[in-house]
Amino acid sequence: MKFLVTKDLAHSTLLNYLIGSVVFTILLYLGLDLLLHAYSIGLDKHSLQATLYGDAENFIEPILIDSLLLQVHIDLFMTLFSILILSSIYIRLYSSEAMTKWIVHLLFILGILAPVMLILAYFVGTFFAAMWLISFVLWHVLASIVGIMILKKLLFK
Repeated sequence: MKFLVTKDLAHSTLLNYLIGSVVFTILLYLGLDLLLHAYSIGLDKHSLQATLYGDAENFIEPILIDSLLLQVHIDLFMTLFSILILSSIYIRLYSSEAMTKWIVHLLFILGILAPVMLILAYFVGTFFAAMWLISFVLWHVLASIVGIMILKKLLFK
């Protein structure tokens, strides 16, 4: 909690290592989350549509609404949790940068948009499935970039 009050990490190498470990763990989570969604839902248009709407030719049933709602609930919680941690550290380390506000806002918007688009894709149509793919991949890429920028600043002062 000391880091949230003061930005000075020069006097506490342990705090530096702890923050770096948390960011590294979030980066690991982002990679594994991509793998999980690629396996369970699909990260291409055909497999996503087969998961959401089914495929009669291949005898694939559509995903049950309770399974989808559970996945969206987990996604919302984990997305907010990881974005809050990454953005609070990023704001502390890069508060003097002009783009900090825009990067954090874009990260929050993309992170919240992804689960909402998945629900809309299930109920409305395939346009929102494409929007889910775009927002899901973009928020993971942006969060990874933010995490790498944090680690770069922590490790190579």
